[in-house]
Amino acid sequence: MKTDANVVHLNKATAEQSPTSPVGRLPVALIQVRDKAAQQLKQNLQSLFDNADDTLFEMADRATSNAEQNAFFEAMRDLRLKRKNIERGFLQKVFESFANLNQYEIGKPQPALDAVSFDSLSLVQNDELEETVALDAMVAKVMSRDAVALGHLTTRLNAVISKKLDDKSNPLGPTLLSEYFLDACSSLGVEIKVKLIILKLFEKYVLGSCDMLYAEANQALVSAGVLPELKSAPPRRQQRPAASAYVQSSGEEGIPLLEGADQGVQEVFGALQDLLSQVRGTAMPRRAQAADAMPITSSDLMRLLSHMQQRAPAQVNVEDFDLRDQLERLLERASAKSGKARVVGEVDEDVINLVSMLFEFILDDRTLPDSLKALIGRLQIPMLKVAVLDKTFFSRGSHPARRLLNEIASAALGWVDQDDAQRDSLYQKIEQVVQRLLNDFVDDPAIFSELLAEFMAFTGDERRRSELLEQRTRDAEEGSAKAELARRQVEHALNERLLGKTLPEVVVRLLQEAWSKVLMLTCLKHGVESDEWQAALQTMDDLVWSVAPHEDPEARLRLLELVPGLLKALREGMASAAFDPFSTSEFFSQLEVLHVQAFQRFKRAAPEAETVVAEDAAHTDPSEAGIELPLLELPAAEEIEDAPAMVEVVEEIILLAPGQTRPQEPDVVLPDDDEALLQVDSLRVGSWVEIQEDEEHKLRCKLAAIIKPTGKYVFVNRTGMKVLEKTRNALAVEFRRNAVRLLDDALLFDRALESVIGNLRKLKHS
Repeated sequence: MKTDANVVHLNKATAEQSPTSPVGRLPVALIQVRDKAAQQLKQNLQSLFDNADDTLFEMADRATSNAEQNAFFEAMRDLRLKRKNIERGFLQKVFESFANLNQYEIGKPQPALDAVSFDSLSLVQNDELEETVALDAMVAKVMSRDAVALGHLTTRLNAVISKKLDDKSNPLGPTLLSEYFLDACSSLGVEIKVKLIILKLFEKYVLGSCDMLYAEANQALVSAGVLPELKSAPPRRQQRPAASAYVQSSGEEGIPLLEGADQGVQEVFGALQDLLSQVRGTAMPRRAQAADAMPITSSDLMRLLSHMQQRAPAQVNVEDFDLRDQLERLLERASAKSGKARVVGEVDEDVINLVSMLFEFILDDRTLPDSLKALIGRLQIPMLKVAVLDKTFFSRGSHPARRLLNEIASAALGWVDQDDAQRDSLYQKIEQVVQRLLNDFVDDPAIFSELLAEFMAFTGDERRRSELLEQRTRDAEEGSAKAELARRQVEHALNERLLGKTLPEVVVRLLQEAWSKVLMLTCLKHGVESDEWQAALQTMDDLVWSVAPHEDPEARLRLLELVPGLLKALREGMASAAFDPFSTSEFFSQLEVLHVQAFQRFKRAAPEAETVVAEDAAHTDPSEAGIELPLLELPAAEEIEDAPAMVEVVEEIILLAPGQTRPQEPDVVLPDDDEALLQVDSLRVGSWVEIQEDEEHKLRCKLAAIIKPTGKYVFVNRTGMKVLEKTRNALAVEFRRNAVRLLDDALLFDRALESVIGNLRKLKHS
């Protein structure tokens, strides 16, 4: 199962609060209550989701129609994909409710869960009514059981906060907790029947532990000296299941039973057996057996499997290895030695068939890299031994052996086949887990819990490192996107003012090479709606106007007024952009010539004008820029240098970042309703894909970000490093030529089990 980086970390959530926020003003005792409560609620939610698969699977097995069964399977998948978001949303609501405890109310708050009046029943949809009735019943059950402890907690909270609470508005009360959970589950696309099952699980695993929640919260406040005289009854002790013990049934040899096992678990395995029995002898032929063949016990089967396990070759060709065939040969040799025909009992044979079919799916799964299939294939015997010992292996989603297999497959999702695979840390860790099981697992399933904890610690470290690099990649891409968007704004501004015009070459170069950088910085820092952006555009407009020919006598007066401020704005802007001072000096020297020529034209047109402002940016100190200097004598016409070269701007200006090449138009432009574009749009951040780069090389990568301003899809490898960048259109073209394959990141074992059940049902009806 994938873990999600978006979990609310309690310490981090506390640390990130500002000193002036409401949370920053909460008493220390309340912060302790909040953090302890959030930790307990988080654990209870995890128990809820760990058991949700079992419950929904059982309901699917009892379904009376294919549509109903598919609804439960879809709900299982949806819940797995969204469990982390639900946990995060629920805990975020709890944190927000505590943050608001010291805020004064404005107006009368409405109850979170209003009772439905008799008169309004006809206005309420049936689904909403069922949901409301279920919530009211859940809340009422907690209130009837834990009202005293909750009341004491509410009283203590009122003693230390400014906002007055009642039991309904208590952030740890069943009313708000139920509302928070329902709100967090709003993204689930399930029907009311499934939603009610999820609510029952919430009642069992979260609200069912409210007495412990209130006891700890009250005790924390008592320890802080808040109303210690209030005495609550001690919480009831949690009923914990007895330790697992496996015993042989005295009535039927070879059937291991889990002591205290839930009846539903037995029903799930029984349903699987029923499916197998209906296809046995037809779609699944049984081997010929001697009439006097005696079934071996489960203990004997375990010994045979251990014998095979110890002698399993280091490298297994998954296509050639047949567990049932290998076991049959061992039994034949054992029968020949003892002189008595021995076979596997029917129940154990069903287990063997189920595990074999599961691994046939797993080893044929295209999501798993080929090099890791050989490693995972060696787990077939240990997994079979677990299934023989414990039938909950097939029904309990939280079973350590199932979780270990799912975690290995999830970690391997982004692994790429390589020549030095044995040097890869993930490959080495999976190989170590496999070897430990083959060497040490005899009949104690506790080893799976131990290896699961070790493997999750390893993948957790790898995940944190990859998430850090992935976040840096996203930040860099978002920064690049902002720069790209600003570059487009600057290009538009330049082309709008220059395209199609004939201007002095120096002015075109100044605007394109120097002033474009000023515009870029202004756009990034202040945005295109700012006064600073408008001022930078106005400076550019003034510069273009100042070098254009003008016949209007009034233009001379405007130019006299404009030049000092224009030169000052140009100098300050280029200095802020850290433009090369030598190039700046050259630009201003040539600009001086242009302005002198403009005034000379005015003198020839009006001989009485003998003076002009001469603001030479190349010779003026920056501190004096913009100050109107004494009017100087204009040089004679013959003393003026030749006019600078003029250029016509005929091509659109495209600004390129360092190292960036000129963008190429896509070869294929797809219509908006093209199926390939719809496939691209269905991708979500976090989706894993496999891209066929050429005939020999495939790239596995994860969609890390969709940069909307630029339309770029950014992909990273399992270490979080950027490996690919595609536009929406370019990615759609890859989909059209079938070079992109979406990898299924749902739990491997669960997908395998769904496939086996589906195949058995098809065989049953064929």
